[in-house]
Amino acid sequence: MSGGFPLDLILFGMVAAFLVLRLRSVLGRRQGFERPPRQQRPATAPGTPPLREAELQPMPPPAGGSGTHQVVPEPRTPAGQALQGIQQTDPGFDPNAFLAGAEGAFRMIVTAFASGDRATLRDLLSEETYAGFEHAILAREEAGERQRSEIRAVLETAITGAELRGSTAEITVRLVSEQVNVTTDAKGEVVAGAEAVTEVTDIWTFQRDLRSSDPTWKLVGTHAA
Repeated sequence: MSGGFPLDLILFGMVAAFLVLRLRSVLGRRQGFERPPRQQRPATAPGTPPLREAELQPMPPPAGGSGTHQVVPEPRTPAGQALQGIQQTDPGFDPNAFLAGAEGAFRMIVTAFASGDRATLRDLLSEETYAGFEHAILAREEAGERQRSEIRAVLETAITGAELRGSTAEITVRLVSEQVNVTTDAKGEVVAGAEAVTEVTDIWTFQRDLRSSDPTWKLVGTHAA
């Protein structure tokens, strides 16, 4: 996970519930985040080289979208071929709609982690990933610390990897955002972060069983770019 959104630091009530339902409607239509596996898998098949920038295809933002720059792999790449396989298994899947939903999930998860909103995190994270977030939240609470995270803008969302194993799909997304992250102690003094806006790059992997009735893609892995 990137420095702007660390696991050792990351709406409320009805608002959170509303946003979860909103997210599912965006990611859904049978393209929606599923029940996690017992072990995480890489976002591309073993031995598959990472995508080069020349193999990524910029896409215009969807109508009515946030204006975030979206990038999807060229069809000829391994990731592009995996996306085609996902579409064949789930005809309702659309890469642009997926990226819009991934951005929504990103915003919700960052906010939920900062506020300690465990209910929202449980809906959007795999069991293993949730355990890590829960541990970080608990440590922060025991230390009497509070975290404030603000996403000022999401500049880019890019699919950098994809894999289809049976009916289980995994898609890795690069998210470039401008954030403010501040952690304060029990006295209100800043112990980490700053009020300055920082550009942060996160790499998140989402997974879903395409045969599942649950349209939710769940976050199964995070790391820094």
